[in-house]
Amino acid sequence: MSPPSRFDPVDLLTLRGIRSFIRTSSARGGVVFFALLYGLGSAFTSGMVLISSIQGGYSFTVLWSGGPGTSFWNYPGVLLVAPWGVVSAPFFPTLAMVVVSVGVGLGMTVAFLLGVRLIQDRRRSAGGVTASGTVAGLTPAMITLVTLGACCSTTAAASAGVGLVAVASGTTTNNLLLNNWFLGVFQIVVVWVALLAQELLLVVYSGLFLRPGTAASTVRSSPIDRLTVAGAALRVALLLGGVLWSLSMVAEWTTVSPWTAGPGLWFQWVVQHQLVALLAISAALFPTGTWKVLRAVRERARLALVGLLLVAGGTVLWSPPPLSFWGLDGLANQILYALGAPSAWGTISPGALSGVALGLRWTFEYALLACFAVAVALAPDRTFAPLRWSTAGHGEVVSPAVEGPSPTGGGPYPAAVDTAVVEGEAG
Repeated sequence: MSPPSRFDPVDLLTLRGIRSFIRTSSARGGVVFFALLYGLGSAFTSGMVLISSIQGGYSFTVLWSGGPGTSFWNYPGVLLVAPWGVVSAPFFPTLAMVVVSVGVGLGMTVAFLLGVRLIQDRRRSAGGVTASGTVAGLTPAMITLVTLGACCSTTAAASAGVGLVAVASGTTTNNLLLNNWFLGVFQIVVVWVALLAQELLLVVYSGLFLRPGTAASTVRSSPIDRLTVAGAALRVALLLGGVLWSLSMVAEWTTVSPWTAGPGLWFQWVVQHQLVALLAISAALFPTGTWKVLRAVRERARLALVGLLLVAGGTVLWSPPPLSFWGLDGLANQILYALGAPSAWGTISPGALSGVALGLRWTFEYALLACFAVAVALAPDRTFAPLRWSTAGHGEVVSPAVEGPSPTGGGPYPAAVDTAVVEGEAG
């Protein structure tokens, strides 16, 4: 895999760097191994495969429908009964398990390759790049293992992953078990976002992960300082908060049909949830690129952009009556409810969440994302500056193929391409 000359968003979204890295490393077998390992573990853990002694012979049944009022996303499904046990394969849970297994296979294979390669060639790694690269590579597997098998069957009630998903999305465990399709959607989205982070690692530090002799690129990285850590932590918080906040809309669809929802709920879903969440996610993944796009938009439609972000972020902080009566939800509305304020103040119940779980959701979803949207509307340059601490000035990809005029006039010299420039082109 050679360093990309120009960033293509389609390449990022389709994980071209990861696929190319695995192909050039001849590690397709590793993807299959890890995918099968995770898939079989999910099948047994979720109850899709039950090992038991059953009298009788073999029977194979295709279930086309469960009748009115049943979970339609489970059909058509397959049921296999054998003397050694039972195999059940409902439609969407099985599809979700396959997709997540492939994602885990890709992520674990890249993590293994990076770990081996960086250990074999310590001289080409700098400072904390080895540790951070390996941890970032393991991210998809760690996230999916937390909710192992939760998307596959309602028999996964004992899995801690279901409870974690319920807390993160602001719903209840029982509701998720009744609407197990959301668990599949949740896992697919989280794994894909984690793989995007891994893809960016390969793009920015592509020279570090090349096979010896495949290119003349090297990577120089300055020591990680407090600003780098602070910027990276903020980006991670925005990314996780944005993903969970976006998926909260889908979680609400398990109790409220989008086909019968009123304009207030649709405003909440589109503006309060998706606009705020996508802003946070794009800023976390592409701080420089998102900042440049917002600057360009402000030059053409300043009032519209500022107004939209203020309305989106402001109503997530507090939706005063009558907005709260129309379905809009805000942080202050839930806090007032918890304090026992009268309903005339626009109080809204936070649902089944309470204690630490509710506090974390208020902090990392409501407060963080809303304040970020408002800050971007009022002072975009200052708001994006901390996000760029983790990209600017740390790590240089030096390629002899890129040349510029010598500052002394003595001829060409290898030009250093800062990772912030690479990331800026990425955005």
